[in-house]
This record gives sequence, C-alpha cells and structure tokens, in this order.
Amino acid sequence: MADVIFFEKPGCGGNARQKALLEKAGHRVLARDLLAEPWTADSLRPYFGDRPVADWFNRAAPAVKSGAVVPEAMDEAAALAAMLAQPLLIRRPLMRVGDRRECGFETERVDAWIGLAEGVPDGTLEGCLRPGMAPCPPPRRD
Repeated sequence: MADVIFFEKPGCGGNARQKALLEKAGHRVLARDLLAEPWTADSLRPYFGDRPVADWFNRAAPAVKSGAVVPEAMDEAAALAAMLAQPLLIRRPLMRVGDRRECGFETERVDAWIGLAEGVPDGTLEGCLRPGMAPCPPPRRD
C-alpha cells in the first residue's frame, strides 16, 4: 500500500470521502492544507501532467462558477498565475505518491495508479457535496 500525500481543502466533504476510500484500500493518507501550501509555479505544475489546462481547474470554485475565471480561455502561464493568486481554483485533491503527482479523483485513474478497494463507484468523486448551496465556509486557522 502507498503513502499518499493528499492536498485538500480542510473541511471539504468531498475530500473527506476521497480520503476514506484511500484508507479503506489500505493506503496511508497524509493530509495537507492545499490553501496554506506555499505553492510556486514549479511546484504546482507537475500535478497536472499532460492534462489540458482547462482540466486543472476546480469547477466548483466561486470565480469559475461566476464566470470571472474562464479556464478554457487560459494558457498554462495564466492558469498557474491565477491558481497561485487564488488556490481555490486548483482542482482537488492534489496527490503525490513517490515521484508521481496527480490532480482530481477520477476513480479509474486512481485505481489503476495505486489501487482502490472493491465496490468503489466508477467516474469522478469530485465536486461539492452541497450543490446549489452557499460555498463551504473558509477553513479555520487555529
């Protein structure tokens, strides 16, 4: 089983569900606060691999939902600059196992990479568990 460094938005129900699936599969999850991480373009970029720039974004981010940020209109440099300025734009979770980095939680991709327990639903386990509701409160900074 793997040690998974898991960058999340603390308090996010979707991220909690993803971590539980990883733990059920026997992985050790080392959770980190995505919003507090001192990201640079060089440290963030590897998580996106060869995905199209538009796939790097958290579609539930308020700036994306409002149309203030249009992922399809951005190139790599603009996307990274926007994400460094507003980490909520980053597609979650970001995960690292060894030298490999990934973004998002597409079950088939995660299963092929490190393995998931039987009975995990197909598709993506991303997105807000509270559709149509106000955004989650900001994480507490104790």
